[in-house]
Amino acid sequence: MAVALDQPVADFTAQATRGEVSLAALKGRKVVLYFYPKDSTPGCTTEGQGFRDAYAAFQAAGTEVFGVSRDGLKSHENFIAKQGFPFALISDKDEALCQLFDVIKLKKLYGKEYLGVDRSTFLIDANGVLRQEWRGVKVPGHVDAVLAAAQAL
Repeated sequence: MAVALDQPVADFTAQATRGEVSLAALKGRKVVLYFYPKDSTPGCTTEGQGFRDAYAAFQAAGTEVFGVSRDGLKSHENFIAKQGFPFALISDKDEALCQLFDVIKLKKLYGKEYLGVDRSTFLIDANGVLRQEWRGVKVPGHVDAVLAAAQAL
């Protein structure tokens, strides 16, 4: 079952660049999960840099940030090394988190349809309840909106 606003998010465990991540282990802290299509692509790099540059402010707001894509851990490690991201990236190769957050959508590129990750961000409160979601995200200004919501929570 997919997540719903103002409802608890089902606990999950996922592989990340800094080891295993679970929602239960993050209880007591707010969590931002931002889903993006692919490591080292222009839009995803710009979005990641935005979260990187605002990371200290997210930490000050008691918020952990995680990027999530279907790329493997090796690709994530390279992306982090190139961009200097201070947060972990979650590898969702089996699409378990993508399905939980319902971010796999039919997309079109050069007239060809395929299933891809819809750029989306989710803010989970310290009790594990989904408080805000952004779907179909456009990168400019997005990180500022997420940070403001995290600070207000």
